[in-house]
Amino acid sequence: MSGGLAALLDDVAAIAKIAAASVDDVAAGAGRSSTKAAGVIIDDAAVTPRYVQGMRPNRELPMIRKIAVGSLRNKLLIILPILLLLSQFVPWILTPLLMLGGLYLCYEGVEKVWEKVNPHHEAPKTPAAAKGEGHEKKMVSGAIRTDFILSAEIMVISLNEVADVESVWMRGVILLIVGILITVVVYGAVALIVKMDDVGLHLVETKEGGLANFGHGLVKAMPVVMSVLSTVGIAAMIWVGGHILLVGFDELGWHAPYELVHGLEVLVAGALGPVGGFAGWLVNTIGSAILGLIIGGIAVVVMHLVAKLRGKGGHGDETEAVEPEGEAGAAETEGKAEGTEPEGEADESAEPANDQTGGTKAD
Repeated sequence: MSGGLAALLDDVAAIAKIAAASVDDVAAGAGRSSTKAAGVIIDDAAVTPRYVQGMRPNRELPMIRKIAVGSLRNKLLIILPILLLLSQFVPWILTPLLMLGGLYLCYEGVEKVWEKVNPHHEAPKTPAAAKGEGHEKKMVSGAIRTDFILSAEIMVISLNEVADVESVWMRGVILLIVGILITVVVYGAVALIVKMDDVGLHLVETKEGGLANFGHGLVKAMPVVMSVLSTVGIAAMIWVGGHILLVGFDELGWHAPYELVHGLEVLVAGALGPVGGFAGWLVNTIGSAILGLIIGGIAVVVMHLVAKLRGKGGHGDETEAVEPEGEAGAAETEGKAEGTEPEGEADESAEPANDQTGGTKAD
């Protein structure tokens, strides 16, 4: 009896050791995966605030919560199962998938650079806060769709870092942890960024002295923070996308770009002694960014040509920018019609417009 109990305790101890080792492996894998996906995470955090910009302050956090829930659903219920199946049965497809995501990042980054260099004029927009619940739902849906692409890229990068883990269940647990952790970090940061100016305004209105000055500083600093975050997000997209393509080309057999960048990295790192490690990383980053700019630029030119051939002009965003305006304009017209029907002045002001339109048509 005592011998059986001792054997059972030994088995329990062995299982505990395996579990402890597994926890260490999971933690290490999750940390490694999260670090590699950092560039895309920054971009995710930079993109989302745009979707709540201009909304009423009391709707900002509820919108961010809805987007975060949608992001978690994207990662855990759609992307995770698909990636686990692919990694188990067709592992060779991970590199092409990773490169496809890298190409998308390069394209998006260069497209944003092009828009900054060559801005196009948009029609005056109705304030987002005045567009109602339908507009809010549309913005949340758009943010979740954008998040799906970025989440897929984050999860593929993470999976690629732990592809050598034999157990599919272990890979699943690591990706589960990474998905939850990244979603909490990204949307927690987004909520903090979006509400920071409100916090500053509250301090200005309710406090005095140093706290009021601090609040005033927050209000003034937020536009700068948003601008810096947007720029960092664009740079991160180009750099991360370029690095993914650089490594992917090497794995698929085209070694020249990787060997050139890696050779320069080793040369600089060896020549600069104490700061060689950082300098080597910087060389690799610049090389990846240059490749990202070249390939992203080619993708932008191709997409603009395709858009022109389809009759949509050079900027794909223009139809998107005008479309909400049409809805807002229709709603505004309907509201004005209901509100001004009893008024004689409105009817009289409308008559010359009709006559003028009729005259124009006759002409």
